[in-house]
Amino acid sequence: MAEVESFTLDHTAVHAPYVRLIATEHGPRGDAISNFDVRFVQPNEGEIPTAGLHTIEHLLASVLRDHLDGVIDISPFGCRTGFHLITWGEPTVPDVVAAIKAGLEFIAEKAQWDDVPGVSAVECGNYRDHSLHSAREWSKRILEQGISLDAFARTVV
Repeated sequence: MAEVESFTLDHTAVHAPYVRLIATEHGPRGDAISNFDVRFVQPNEGEIPTAGLHTIEHLLASVLRDHLDGVIDISPFGCRTGFHLITWGEPTVPDVVAAIKAGLEFIAEKAQWDDVPGVSAVECGNYRDHSLHSAREWSKRILEQGISLDAFARTVV
């Protein structure tokens, strides 16, 4: 079996919230795709409830594209402590942190239910499992802690 990077990460050594560049890969034509670990909760110490995480996912999927070029996808980790962010190109960690921070600020301070995209049975595979209240509370908590530029030493911007 192929080695999966996230299974080689020492989850006891990181200090969330942070953004970490996992890898940048280049395709046969030179196109770069970058994969980021966007960790909101300290691994093995807590997790974002599914409904709140689901709503954060839907909002960030939309809002991040307003703040960061080349967003391909943002998908939650199964452990519910954060997200993989996949982008075209090679954005810097500070640029990703700024975009994530702007997205969380929108969720925490401005988002209304009408702002949450993809919440009908037609648009979502589990449309009943959303909570804007939980998404707001978790966004506030993450922002209060600050998002570090370094997974292993708190360097908050």
